[in-house]
Amino acid sequence: MPDEILTADDDIRYVNAFWRRLGLPGLIDVHTHFMPERVLTKVWAYFDSAGPLVGRAWPIAYRLPEDDRVERLRAFGVRAFTSMLYPHKPGMAEWLNDWAADFAARVPGCLHTATFFPEPGAGRYVARAIERGARVFKAHLQVGAYDPNDPLLDDVWGLLEDHGIPVVTHCGSGPAPGPHTGPEPIAALLSRHPRLPLVIAHMGTPEYAEFLALALRHPAVCLDTTMAFTGFTEETAPFPLEAVPLLLELQDRVLLGTDFPNIPYPYAEALSALAGLDLGDGWLRAVCHDNAARVFGLQPVTPET
Repeated sequence: MPDEILTADDDIRYVNAFWRRLGLPGLIDVHTHFMPERVLTKVWAYFDSAGPLVGRAWPIAYRLPEDDRVERLRAFGVRAFTSMLYPHKPGMAEWLNDWAADFAARVPGCLHTATFFPEPGAGRYVARAIERGARVFKAHLQVGAYDPNDPLLDDVWGLLEDHGIPVVTHCGSGPAPGPHTGPEPIAALLSRHPRLPLVIAHMGTPEYAEFLALALRHPAVCLDTTMAFTGFTEETAPFPLEAVPLLLELQDRVLLGTDFPNIPYPYAEALSALAGLDLGDGWLRAVCHDNAARVFGLQPVTPET
C-alpha cells in the first residue's frame, strides 16, 4: 500500500493523482456494492464474524452511510460504478432488483444493476429488469451456492446473451470454495452460451490461469480486477508470475473492480497494486477506464487537467 495513505484525504489525493497522471477523465469501477441497508448490515456482520465464506479477519474500510459512500466514490473521481447485489435464497432477487432500479434512478453515475437466482419466474423478472434499463447483472455462485447450469436459469442466460448484457460473476473458489465454484461450471455454461458477456470477478481468484484460459477461448468474456494483486489477496492467493503476460494479451478485456466499500484497505491500494504490475500506462488506461467505457457505451468526456 502507498506509504502516504494515512487519512481519507490522502486516499482521495492519491486516487485522483493516479488517473490524472494517466490522462483519464476519471475511473470506471464495475464492482462496487450498494444494496438495501438491512441487507448490507447483515453482509457487514458476516464479514465482522469472519464467517466460513470469508475465512479470515476482514475489516470494512468504508463503513459509511450510503450517501457518504456515494460521495466518496465521486471524490475519488469514479465517473461510473455499479450496485452489485445478490440473493442467497429464492424470493430475494426480484425485490433486490426493484431496490436497485430505484437506486440507479436517484444516483447519477450508477450503472443500473440487477441480479437473479435459480427459481421459477427468474426469466420473467430478468426480462422485466432488462426492460427497465438494467445494464449489468451480478451472479454470486459462492454465496448463492447454485450451479450456473441449473435448468431454471436457461431462460436467464439466453436473455442476457441475446441482449449482450454483462454479468459480473463471482465464480472463482476464493476466498473460500462453494459447491459450484471453479472453472468447470463456467466452461460448461459457455459451451452452451458462447456469446454470453461474462465478467469473471476477482480475476477468478484463485483459479487465475484457468479463467484466463477461458477468456482467451471466448472473446465475449472479460475479467475484473477486484481485490486481485493487492497485498491482502497475495497473502493467500498469489497471482502466478507466469500468467502476467496474459494480462497484456487480454488488455482490452480486463476491467477495474474494487469491491468498495467492503474492502479491508484503502481504495488507493487497488490502484497501486495494478500499477505495481508494470504493464505500462496504456494497459492502466484501458483497465481503469477505456474498456468499461466501451463495454457500457459511456459517452467520452474531456479529461480534467
